[in-house]
Amino acid sequence: MRSLLGVVVTASVPIMSPGSATSGYAPEPLRPPATPLVTCDPYFSIWSCADKLTDDATRHWTGARHGLSSLVRIDGSPYRLMGADPEDVPPLPQIALTVLPTRTVYEFAGAGVRLLLTFMTPMLPDDLEVLSRPVTYLTWKVASTDGGAHRVELYFDCVAEIAVNTPDQKVVWSRENVPGMTALRLASLDQQVLGKSGDDLRIDWGTLYAAALPGGRCAQVVAPGPDARRSFASEGTIPSAGDTRMPRAAKDDEPVAAFALEVGAVTAEPRSRAVLLAYDDEYGIQYFDTNLRSFWRRNGATAADLLTAAAQDYPELVGRCEAFDADLMADLAEVGGPRYAGLCALAYRQALAGNKLVADRNGQPLLFPKECFSNGCIATVDVIYPMAPVFMLVSPTLMKAALAPILEYASSDRWDFPFAPHDLGQYPLANGQVYGGGEKTEENQMPVEESGNMLILMTALARCEGTPEFAARYGPELRKWAEYLLDKGLDPENQLCTDDFTGHLAHNVNLSAKAIVALGAYGELCRMMGDRPAAERYRAAARDFAAKWVEMADDGDHYRLAFDRPGTWSQKYNLVWDRILGLGLFDESVRTKEMAYYLSVQNRYGLPLDNRSEFTKTDWVLWTATLTGRRSDFDALVEPVWAFLNDTPDRVPFTDWYWTNNARRQGFQARPVIGGVFLRMLYDLAGWRKWAGRDRWPLGTWAAAPPAK
Repeated sequence: MRSLLGVVVTASVPIMSPGSATSGYAPEPLRPPATPLVTCDPYFSIWSCADKLTDDATRHWTGARHGLSSLVRIDGSPYRLMGADPEDVPPLPQIALTVLPTRTVYEFAGAGVRLLLTFMTPMLPDDLEVLSRPVTYLTWKVASTDGGAHRVELYFDCVAEIAVNTPDQKVVWSRENVPGMTALRLASLDQQVLGKSGDDLRIDWGTLYAAALPGGRCAQVVAPGPDARRSFASEGTIPSAGDTRMPRAAKDDEPVAAFALEVGAVTAEPRSRAVLLAYDDEYGIQYFDTNLRSFWRRNGATAADLLTAAAQDYPELVGRCEAFDADLMADLAEVGGPRYAGLCALAYRQALAGNKLVADRNGQPLLFPKECFSNGCIATVDVIYPMAPVFMLVSPTLMKAALAPILEYASSDRWDFPFAPHDLGQYPLANGQVYGGGEKTEENQMPVEESGNMLILMTALARCEGTPEFAARYGPELRKWAEYLLDKGLDPENQLCTDDFTGHLAHNVNLSAKAIVALGAYGELCRMMGDRPAAERYRAAARDFAAKWVEMADDGDHYRLAFDRPGTWSQKYNLVWDRILGLGLFDESVRTKEMAYYLSVQNRYGLPLDNRSEFTKTDWVLWTATLTGRRSDFDALVEPVWAFLNDTPDRVPFTDWYWTNNARRQGFQARPVIGGVFLRMLYDLAGWRKWAGRDRWPLGTWAAAPPAK
């Protein structure tokens, strides 16, 4: 026996492991709070929220049932692989689970066979055409383990509820013939395209497609789910006649797209079958009253084109995903160890699937994050800031695509304030800021927070690419925000920061650190743009502010939460950019003193955000862990987060807000901010540029935001 990726495989079936996908990487088994299965965008996002794939129905990240089911018959005996129904069919024992950046692999064993069920969403950041496709592949690979031959048949279905917001909404269905295969279509009856916005919502327009890839005999039909599963379990068949009672509510006798896949006689040589799931929303985002197409549709592609390309590309994408996973996991393990690599693997698809990639009027990519389980805002700057490390690492193009809508908005006549916006609306409607005073007043805005975020990210992007070309397009806006920070940044007024759930706070020391680093970053950006007088002016101001900060915030063995509150403390996660950007504003002693204090106050499941509560933010803990650059400090802060993931009783996609004393979720789930865990990778400029250099997507000019009405 040998172990690969935490999956035990027999030497006689070497290719039954998740593959060459991780040579050189030895992971530790992780029990995810929720496991990513289908992860394409905020609407097409399905997870397993249980230890075993057969313990519960699969669910949308909001918790709503978005059921996927799978059964297997081995020599005529039925077993469950996915889903809790039929209850009287026993599960085939699940013996391992591996989560990789683009794939989730379940391993089952019993009745003389070993079976791998792989969910692959090819989020390959150097290929936006593929990355933007709303497609996930399910692959079953089976081999005999006892030396004999076994007859194997597979079943899969997906429920119509995936195409509606609530199960009482009516659905319709049909078949669609595309070259080489037939797809089953499920859709809502009332196509209210981009008709509502909010947080706890599912899509109710567009079309869900399911299709079996070529590889053997396949029966497929839309039928009541309970009937199809019982028929396959008892007879190995599914209903031959399609269900014609439509339209009807998705919950009414549960219409499903069902497939019965013949595998045949299985020996020690593995055999496989595959199905693809796709969701064509036709329009993905409303951007200043204009409905924008999903990026893959920008040149007129249709659903049939999507399915045809996805099927044709499948063999190549399997190899590309394996290679991507292997390379990324090896680099992650090298800089942070196997537990850090596993944590990042769990975060990768969540971070990308918390965004929607569309094309603007010029065909340029725009990336819109959603504030999942927060307030549902779209293109929130203080969501872009923490999620940025994963995009900054693997795709400067996607980083620009996330920043461009904010920059275009801020440079239009709709935005009248001297600081950066907070958001562009509520997902999926990006029609102008809704948070706080919106476009009308400064009430409950985050002026220092968002201005600092934008200046830091623009400089980081220029440092990565070695050119300020992108930033230069928005020079007046950046200068305006830098001037605001010169006036307001050292000792912030009573305002909100990104951790707005903690309320307003005047004289916020960590927020001040952000402003200081942002000014230093802007000085560096000015230098890169050839403006030496401005560069020196802003760098000098940042150095002066940093010296004052050290005196004003000092509280003996650490630095305060607020300048006027002795005996307090907070995580100074904003200081990370001082070293990443090579600014040299704060002495190393500042970081080492803070870290020593953090190690003395952290709890079993992590370092609290500050002294006011026991809860923390996962993204900020992983940033704070990098402050000193010492691996021992990094491990000391990462280990409790690893323990939290394994122990939390709250089975939701990777939360970024939880209690450090009991591992309970405080709020938030499935948010793209979890991409912030990749920050450690940005400390090595050569390694950063290695990954970013793979991104060669040609960019043009973004369409300007429309003027105010």
